[in-house]
Amino acid sequence: MSELQIYIVLGVFGSVILAIAFNIVDMAVAALIGVCVLIALGILNEDDLLIATSISGGPLSLLFGGMVVARILSTTGLFELIGDIYLRATGGSGRRFLFLLMALVAPICAFLPNATTVILLAPIIIRVATALGTDIVGPMVLTAIVSNAAGLLTLVGDPATFLIGSSIGMSFGEYLRRVSLGGVLALLVIVPLLPLLMRDVWRVRMPLPPPAARARIARPVYAACSLAVLGTMIVLFVLGERLPTRVVPPTVAMIAGALGLLVGFAAKVEPTDNVLRDVDWKTLLFLGSIFCLVQAVAKTGLLPQLALKLYAAFGTELTLVALTMIGGIGLLSAVLANVPVAAASILVVKGYLVAAEAVPDAALDAHFTQWPSATIPVFVAMMFGATLGGNATLIGASANIVSAGICARHGRVITFATFLRFGLPITVIQLAVSALYVLVLSRWMK
Repeated sequence: MSELQIYIVLGVFGSVILAIAFNIVDMAVAALIGVCVLIALGILNEDDLLIATSISGGPLSLLFGGMVVARILSTTGLFELIGDIYLRATGGSGRRFLFLLMALVAPICAFLPNATTVILLAPIIIRVATALGTDIVGPMVLTAIVSNAAGLLTLVGDPATFLIGSSIGMSFGEYLRRVSLGGVLALLVIVPLLPLLMRDVWRVRMPLPPPAARARIARPVYAACSLAVLGTMIVLFVLGERLPTRVVPPTVAMIAGALGLLVGFAAKVEPTDNVLRDVDWKTLLFLGSIFCLVQAVAKTGLLPQLALKLYAAFGTELTLVALTMIGGIGLLSAVLANVPVAAASILVVKGYLVAAEAVPDAALDAHFTQWPSATIPVFVAMMFGATLGGNATLIGASANIVSAGICARHGRVITFATFLRFGLPITVIQLAVSALYVLVLSRWMK
């Protein structure tokens, strides 16, 4: 690639990010136009698009399958029932509403992709917030942030985390032993910030209306089948890689999505066309386009150069590299979508580890899994940087984009600046706590 083409790639990439940050063009449109410009100029070709598709296939499959399952579950009446219980449990207290929101979102995000969890729980949270007479923007932003942080609890909770973990062959159980506690800490640090960042909601005190007739599940058999699909999805997430055929999480999500569509079709509750129409195609299109833009950056040859500069700066000090990953990837994930940032950073870090002779040249192969224990904290740091860095801005994570889209459909717009006001303070503190966790993990694994 010529020097002029490199400047064009960086210029297009930067223009897309600025257009999104200043709300000049819709984010999906901006990213797609950026890709089309690079294709028209001959910088991106068919082979590049195939590479981007192969990298993005796993995360996008996780999101798509989860969205379909969420959409099927939304027709069961289960969420109306949970919403009634949730509202009564708040007792009219905004403080209790926020605590219960975290308690509701976090465990679900341990097993479902974060954007899927936002789609599943948004109707409940908006219903309760409206009943308490509070603006839905704060609670929906909190829902996205909590879902992102809780995505660190398991390997499949966040697409960026899954992408990094799967790139080194990390199993579900290994992840639980080495990373999950960091996810718990990332959630706990949000609690003391709630009175400061969610002041209006925190101070809400109002009497609840007399309880009406409790919502009931009209089709219990259909609801049971839909929950069985969700349960199968969770079980396969945990155990699928141990099966003889080794069913990986993206495949699990697609299987669950197909089963969900089958259940919906058989029950004749809602046409399949309606279910597929309600999938958040805008988010999928945006992420797919960003992956293509990242592939264009990778094609410039800048990523191997970054790997060599990383080695020149830190040598074989893997702990310092891990801490740099938290800050660097965290910053990049705040201004770019975190999943593509994770994809690009994997190439940089693997190149660095080869240059540092921590692993053989074979480690650059996608199927290499014999990573020395001393290198694992570097990849764990990447997970924290990508997942938590995405909490800072509106475009940092797919859950943020989904949350903003849901608010827009309810007449409330979440701007870039609005999300930043909530997300940046939380992200800074979460990354600081993550750095301490990685320091301890590095010493433990030496």
